[in-house]
Amino acid sequence: MSINVLLVDDEAIDLEWLRRRVLASGIHFGEVSTANNGFNALKAMEQERVDLILSDIRMPIMSGIEFARNAKEINPQVKIVFISGHEDFEYAKEAIKISASGYLLKPVEDQELLKMLSELSDAIERERDKNRTLAEALTLVNEELLLRWLNDISPEQVESHIRGFLDLLLKKGTAVALVEIDDLEWKTGDMDEEQRRREIQKVMSFVKQLTMEKKLGTFITNHQTRFVILSGVTETAFLDMLEELIQAVRQSSPFSLTVGVGGFAETEEQLRESYRQAQAALSAKWLVGKDRLIRETRVLSSENRSAERRTDEALERMQTAILNYDLVTIDDCLLELFYKGTALPQKNDVYDLIIRITTKLHADLREINENLYELLKWDSHQPALLFQFETVHDIISWLRKRFFELSELLYVKKQKQKRKLIQEIMHYVENNLEQKITLKEVAAHFDFTPNYLGYLFKEETNVHFSDYLNELKMKRICELLTDPRLKIYEIAERMGYKNIIYFNRQFKQAVGMTPGEYRKSNKI
Repeated sequence: MSINVLLVDDEAIDLEWLRRRVLASGIHFGEVSTANNGFNALKAMEQERVDLILSDIRMPIMSGIEFARNAKEINPQVKIVFISGHEDFEYAKEAIKISASGYLLKPVEDQELLKMLSELSDAIERERDKNRTLAEALTLVNEELLLRWLNDISPEQVESHIRGFLDLLLKKGTAVALVEIDDLEWKTGDMDEEQRRREIQKVMSFVKQLTMEKKLGTFITNHQTRFVILSGVTETAFLDMLEELIQAVRQSSPFSLTVGVGGFAETEEQLRESYRQAQAALSAKWLVGKDRLIRETRVLSSENRSAERRTDEALERMQTAILNYDLVTIDDCLLELFYKGTALPQKNDVYDLIIRITTKLHADLREINENLYELLKWDSHQPALLFQFETVHDIISWLRKRFFELSELLYVKKQKQKRKLIQEIMHYVENNLEQKITLKEVAAHFDFTPNYLGYLFKEETNVHFSDYLNELKMKRICELLTDPRLKIYEIAERMGYKNIIYFNRQFKQAVGMTPGEYRKSNKI
């Protein structure tokens, strides 16, 4: 982006002479425009971006100092150099007060002018580089790669591509905020797809614009209705500005926002953890409400850290048990969480634990493309039930029932997926039976390792893949032997057997007779 210069002087001859000298400086400026008084200069600034101003300090009606103050209100980043024919210390002091970038005395020497222009041009470029480095780095990186890295998907492969961006991001520390548009389903239910897309785009553009204007941080589109903001300011300022963002959307849009925020990060692992915390915080919306900022506020003391670790371990075991349809362990973990972990003397402690359990479970399920609330059909009325129970026992009974239900749903879904996969494998083998097919080739086609695919096949069919393949091949060979036009050696070659003796031996072992005997027995 080029640097635009504005020259201001009420003396026409001085103004033209200054313009010619700036143009002849050898520095590649964008626009070099002029104004003969402060009022016209301010109008010019309102119409076009100005980066550098050279202004006479003594002008009628509006002095250079007064003009500079107004100019700074329009563009706080503009650089201002005063030029004066009066060696007046009082003017110099006023210039210092408004953060002038330089002060030149008439008649200005060429070398002095050139040095000032060169130094300020370099300063402007450095400031621009500082402001645009993150955005440009992210553009070069590709937002999708960063999101893959944050989600821990092939992090080693992705990391080399985003190394420069991560270094810049973590230099001063950052935090992750996940921003989600609320109530889209019922507020856009009567709209067609194009109208719905436009409404979402309006909110997204508004959030992105505010993020840029407030220099809140780096904005990334994560989903059609969800955005990521990587903090570019201090932790306190980030939280305050997110609250302002939520309020601004509420006041200017029919929609509202819920924002989940993770902790401040200074290392790569902390940044990934901040992203996970933001996901967990946002998923707590169903319990704590929408149109608000949700973040982790608990501070652990040294006394309860061991209990905290035990809670984490119990949550991990319960998550594994739910995925493995282990109902006994699910029950054991629930009892441990509510009775043997951190003491829960107050209802609020119980509710905090429920939020923690469900948000972690939801976040973990999201990693395998499952949704806790969709699976259990928890609509907006379900959470209210948790706050109506009078005892912990009632709450545990309700959670036990729902988590048993969840585990069974996942198990049935997994079994259906496995059956579908095995059926697809069988169909693929049947269609490619004459292509010298092997377990290794089938595994590569379905993106599995041979050992794992063989294990899945045996677990679902109770037959080894090699036995299934041989049986299928022998059936096909028997079908081909019924065609008198085909010679036995042609059938052997067609089915991948290069050695006719080995072919005969394998066939006899499977069928109980040689290919020739089989053909005769069928009177062909």
